[in-house]
Amino acid sequence: MEAATSNRNTAGGQEQASDVSIKLGALMLRCLGGRGGDAFRVVDESGLSFGQLKALIELERPDTKGTVTALAEELGVSAASASRAADGLVRRKLATRVEDADDRRVRRLALTQAGRELAERIISARLAGLEEFTGSLEPDERKKLEATLDTLLERPELAEIYASYEKRVRK
Repeated sequence: MEAATSNRNTAGGQEQASDVSIKLGALMLRCLGGRGGDAFRVVDESGLSFGQLKALIELERPDTKGTVTALAEELGVSAASASRAADGLVRRKLATRVEDADDRRVRRLALTQAGRELAERIISARLAGLEEFTGSLEPDERKKLEATLDTLLERPELAEIYASYEKRVRK
């Protein structure tokens, strides 16, 4: 592991990582950008700030703890930022604050029906862009992409995200 890290930090390794990053970025723009479906349109029409959008999608996860503290941790933002995002969702009636049954001092965030529907529209639009792209691939390209993705999904942090995402989209 240490050798791999040091290789990435060399000039050639850094250049190679940068090239891969650019290629991955181009693919993401194709799949999720203007030609990749309606994901950005749905987000834009929602009127949510970027922080509120991230909070909405996080609260939609089945394993979310639903506290502002947990939300801040998951999103990598301050508690104040997470609280502002949560307040915005509550004001828009996309989320509610509910007293915890076990600890009355704790108030948990939960998406309302409108919040779940918006999260579903965003996830569906994002998935449609990805499906449109993968549908445009030749069969051998699709097989190569799937083989590469299968290899990457062996990484624990990606396997966990995949398992959660797969549950959401296969409901």
